Amino acid sequence: MAGPGRGVTIADVAARAGVAASTVSYVISGKRSISPETADRVMQAVADLGYHPHAGARSLASRRAGVVAMMLPLRDGMHLPVLMQFASGAVTEARRHDQDVLLMTADEGPAGLARVAASAIVDGLILMDVEVRDPRVETLRRLGLPSVLIGFPADAEGLTCVDLDFTAAGRVCADYLSDRGCGTIALLGASEAVYARRTGFAERVREGFLGRSGPALVQPCPDDPVSVQRTVKELLASHPDLTGLAVHNEPAVGHVMHALADAGKRVGEDFHVVVIGPDEVAERVHPQLPSVLVPAETLAETAVRHLMRKLDGLDVPDSTLVEPQLTIR
Repeated sequence: MAGPGRGVTIADVAARAGVAASTVSYVISGKRSISPETADRVMQAVADLGYHPHAGARSLASRRAGVVAMMLPLRDGMHLPVLMQFASGAVTEARRHDQDVLLMTADEGPAGLARVAASAIVDGLILMDVEVRDPRVETLRRLGLPSVLIGFPADAEGLTCVDLDFTAAGRVCADYLSDRGCGTIALLGASEAVYARRTGFAERVREGFLGRSGPALVQPCPDDPVSVQRTVKELLASHPDLTGLAVHNEPAVGHVMHALADAGKRVGEDFHVVVIGPDEVAERVHPQLPSVLVPAETLAETAVRHLMRKLDGLDVPDSTLVEPQLTIR
């Protein structure tokens, strides 16, 4: 058998304690109730062999790893500066609770959840980029590991979800344009890839935007400058009565403004634009644009606070929706 602390596996601990490997996992993770006698044998075997599944001996004693995982997949249509705001908010709040954050940036889906849960290196999970029919949801329910979603799947029963009310955000943008006398209005939304995987926030913005009375349309928007300008040009040509745009695609905002200027549109006078995204995106163009803020850091901080309460056995709301705020510039 391997020497203490070197190459020791969960199977070694199980053999030493005379139990199944799954029992060792349950004792260490605390995910199932095990009899005190069996638990004592397992922990004695852990001590004898120097087996450390967590970051250190402290976590074995407390059954807490002191780490939460944040699944922040870097996929098409996900914009790194905004993702880093989410990550910053999560890390800042986690440190207030003496927790570290493990960022998972690969798109591993359900398999990634199962891998992390089985490794016992984290106490809980925060999921982002939630899809309407998210394949990770059933895995979350089966694992039983405390979790919070930043976003809402269609079936949120039994889950803890936090997000901006994106349906209301779409409605606020449509109302803003309507109030300025715009006839036909359009939403330049996320990229095709985001809609193709049915990401929740994109679908909800579209739903809210199209819920107004009056002519409105939605156009997926690419990120690169040439494609954005071509999209705007084609939109204006096919809808000559279009006088208002909502843009829900952070990298595209500057390119949209260039395309409108090239088309002779005077933004703020005979044409109106509103942005869903970070303040700095709406402020760095000329003229500055009204915007509905996506409060990334606030959402991440709320998710971490909810997760900490769940780890402490305290109640949290199933649903937390932040009301959108429109800033006029």
